[in-house]
Amino acid sequence: MHKVIIIGSGPAGFTAAIYAARANLSPLVVASSVEVGGELMNTTEVENFPGFPEGVMGPDLMAKMQEQAEKFGATVAYDDVTAVDFSGDIKSVTLGSGVTHEAEAIVFATGSAPRKIGIEGESRLSGRGVSYCATCDGFFFREKAIAVVGGGDSAMEEATFLTKFASKVYVIHRRDELRASKIMQDRAMANEKIEFVWNSEIVDILGDDAVTGVVLRDTVDGSTRELDLEGVFVAIGHDPRTHLVHGVLDLTEHGTIWVDGRTSKTSVTGVFAAGDVIDDTYRQAVTAAGSGTIAALDLEHYLAGRGDAGSPAVDAAEIDGLPAAV
Repeated sequence: MHKVIIIGSGPAGFTAAIYAARANLSPLVVASSVEVGGELMNTTEVENFPGFPEGVMGPDLMAKMQEQAEKFGATVAYDDVTAVDFSGDIKSVTLGSGVTHEAEAIVFATGSAPRKIGIEGESRLSGRGVSYCATCDGFFFREKAIAVVGGGDSAMEEATFLTKFASKVYVIHRRDELRASKIMQDRAMANEKIEFVWNSEIVDILGDDAVTGVVLRDTVDGSTRELDLEGVFVAIGHDPRTHLVHGVLDLTEHGTIWVDGRTSKTSVTGVFAAGDVIDDTYRQAVTAAGSGTIAALDLEHYLAGRGDAGSPAVDAAEIDGLPAAV
């Protein structure tokens, strides 16, 4: 039986693994059979992760996180969790291979997945002009014409942010009115770099090695036309990967896993959650990593209370030499 099982291998999962492993808890990380490293594996250069002034490739960053976790004693299983049982004092997870592992504590860090348009060219050109994160990739589109797909607050926020870099931002929306709040609409509509393309949907993304344009279909009359672009940002929402814990853990109105305040404690004792699966707002690699830290510290306190921790738990305020609050 394990002390800790961590489900997920993105920044939250591997950061939790680093902390747990350094506490001599020998965590098992169930990393997935095909998506080890999470969404950063689909990102090219990451320039906003602290400590990399020259930038770092997403896959390289995740490989370093995994290497660091394994250095301190974490074990990585390249398999998928197909079922969980959190009902008892000892938790269990069943893998696709049929093997069941038990642990005293669980960290659920499965992340979230951006909703996709589901059209030709989208997957092929992901990371080559198709993006799902303006703050991650906007810098690479300086003085380029790009499009944002969507009509909600996230789309308006991304379109406005991207005007800092792009020469032109088209907002492509299926209807003739937005779902976004009035203040977000007004801000986007007042920006001279933003042009709205109403009653339109992208039916194809053009380009061989990079985006060169899109094919638009008019949702009213069905006519099609091409629009020259060098980037497409899809902003139609994210879905937290919570399918394994529906009916097991409490969820928020946004579909993320509920946690108690600023902690990682879920509605089930001994189960902690971290990263994008609890975050419907920020969804950044660095915030996910911080969330993974919180989960590891929380579970260490939990195990210490059971008398099972591998090393004495520390108060969060004692990290890096800071005195604990009194």
